[in-house]
Amino acid sequence: MYSRYIKAGLICKWADDSQRLILENFDTIKDFPSKVYHEAVPFSPSSSWLHEWYSPQLLQGVRVAKGLQAGWGTCFRTVLFKTVPRAVTCYIGLIAAGFGSGNIIILDAITGGHMSTLSKHIDWVRSLAFSLDGTSLVSGSDDTTVRLWDIQTGGVIRTFHGHTEWVFSVSLSPDQITIASGSDDETIRLWNTQTGECCCIIRYDDKVHSVSFSPTNPQLLISGSEDNTVQQWNTNSNKIGPAFKGSHAAFSPDGTHFVSWGGGDAIVYSSGSGVIITKLQAPGNHFDYFCFSLNGEFVAGAVDNNIYIWDITSSNPHPIRTLVGHTSGINSIAFSSTLISSSDDGTIRFWQIDVSSTNPVLTNLESKPLTSTSIMTISVQAEDHTAISSDEGGLVRVWDISTGLCKASIKTSAGPQSHRDIQLIDGRVFIAWCTRKKIHIWDTGKEKHPKKVNAVSDFSTTSLRISGDGSTVFLLDSEHIQALSTHTGDVVGKVRFEGKLIDSSLTVDGLRVWVDSSYSPTQGWDFGIPGSTLIESSDAPLASPRLDLVHGTTRGHVSVKDTVTGEEILQLPEGYKGFTKMQCDGQYLVASYESGELLILDFSRMVLQ
Repeated sequence: MYSRYIKAGLICKWADDSQRLILENFDTIKDFPSKVYHEAVPFSPSSSWLHEWYSPQLLQGVRVAKGLQAGWGTCFRTVLFKTVPRAVTCYIGLIAAGFGSGNIIILDAITGGHMSTLSKHIDWVRSLAFSLDGTSLVSGSDDTTVRLWDIQTGGVIRTFHGHTEWVFSVSLSPDQITIASGSDDETIRLWNTQTGECCCIIRYDDKVHSVSFSPTNPQLLISGSEDNTVQQWNTNSNKIGPAFKGSHAAFSPDGTHFVSWGGGDAIVYSSGSGVIITKLQAPGNHFDYFCFSLNGEFVAGAVDNNIYIWDITSSNPHPIRTLVGHTSGINSIAFSSTLISSSDDGTIRFWQIDVSSTNPVLTNLESKPLTSTSIMTISVQAEDHTAISSDEGGLVRVWDISTGLCKASIKTSAGPQSHRDIQLIDGRVFIAWCTRKKIHIWDTGKEKHPKKVNAVSDFSTTSLRISGDGSTVFLLDSEHIQALSTHTGDVVGKVRFEGKLIDSSLTVDGLRVWVDSSYSPTQGWDFGIPGSTLIESSDAPLASPRLDLVHGTTRGHVSVKDTVTGEEILQLPEGYKGFTKMQCDGQYLVASYESGELLILDFSRMVLQ
């Protein structure tokens, strides 16, 4: 049955898809092999051949499409831990990760499989560094100690005592004779690995955040401090060259460059001359961590939940890739053959960096890097086969439900605290949000640039919705519904509630509006009736959607449930729990996640009894 693919010489595509499937679902397949047919294959990207070939049979007509990326994406493996990993470092096929328990876990760099645990520290492990031959590992901890480990045996070669506060950073010289450690006690200490003695103390005027030996010169190191200075030193504690701006610094693998960051700036310098090679910029410019690729051509930088990749050989470097997926701040990154990142979301992610190509789905219309921000609003238009999302950063995306591909994106100034609504009406995207008492209304129309209307409301809005025909925006506060024209921003209607509105929600059907509250009966009005008096509607509120997402009891999974029959229709893999928003329109169900991803389930070919 595979002959048409084999004859076409495309068997490699099957192999590639299978490899990615196994890596992305490694834990599930390892522990529960049979679940590969129920949790792994059906939730592979809609563009993969595995999904095309097997999913219709396995899910009995339910189609799965994932928004944010068309294919497998750049993250090929996510390892989830019960505690937060605070530091990662790599050596060819090995990854070392440090944790709050004081443990250091050695992982396989391909599968993320647990290989061994190093246990001697009694507090957070904040920094790790492999020797150049990968036989030794240095660790620095909040227990104020530095330890040198034998990777083969997992034993401690030597423990170094002397720091009086947390150890933030460690580095091992290329000849493996000296360890440098930077601490909260405002010192850099140099240790002899053979004798265990502290052979030099460099005193700073503030906390030392980073220390790094040159990979090619065992007498040269660089440091960054809380006082926003970066300095090069020799092992006799003598300063080399001028001080640079930054609180952190790291050498390139060949030692010819270093990057400094902190205080909003990130700059790549020549380590010999101190000449600026390039300046790096990214959204927010609040850089948390940097590292060089093994060939020294690329720099990866962590900003909040995202990682940006720059080509520093370019005359005008700008982020050429954006890695999206972490849902909390990234605390460490490291290059091996891939890029490894650890995050406060309790995961370590493995990223496949293909800088020779770009994914058009990850590029918005204003050519700005995609950022990982939680989706706040979803609107599903089943008749148009479209879903619309709006995230905390104000980016609105229009998605094709059948493929999961982003068809268009619009950047707005809506902030993370803004109440908002989005609707697609006759091919036009309507967007409305509020900031304090100012209402912003956008109508994209058929033009490239949307029509924008600003209006002032005389009360604090707690919710807003756009009417079914796009003519009106309904605003809700604790006592009123107010209707504004989307064309002019003028108030075209206002009604007052009876009773108290607490935990209220607004439901709109055309120009009819209902308000549900925990402490008051449902009240509705028809704003489409001509005349100056708004008449209370006696119609019942709209029925709730037939399909719903519910948290199950089996391994914490999420399942799709028929709200009429109570039947569980589909169980989702563990990675899809923790959805932020969900909406069902007809027989399409769309759920959003903090990573910015959409999960689109198409039940249009399934007959619900």
